[in-house]
Amino acid sequence: MVGSDTTETALDRAFTALGDPVRRAIVARLSRGEATVNELADLFPITKQAVSRHIGVLEDAGLITRSRDGQRRPCHLDPAALERLTAWIDGYRLAAESRFRKLDAVLESLKEEEER
Repeated sequence: MVGSDTTETALDRAFTALGDPVRRAIVARLSRGEATVNELADLFPITKQAVSRHIGVLEDAGLITRSRDGQRRPCHLDPAALERLTAWIDGYRLAAESRFRKLDAVLESLKEEEER
């Protein structure tokens, strides 16, 4: 399943971003609703600046966005970005499941032959 260079680059950036446990935790937190950098920083034993850098990586990867609400700049998870990742994974998962179903059918027919 080969996509365009743009798609491959976007996937690479997203999976690289999700390779860090702090960034995965930020994504998990944002899956429950928006949060500011300060609110996210309270969750981790690292500096606010480090959390800001992690948010920047997630933003560059297209996984989160920020909006402006007066003085607040809440971060939001981009569900469409996660959907693109799961769609890519599902393509491979479905192919593997199909092969396993075929193998199961072969094994079942061999078992039936032995029982005769």
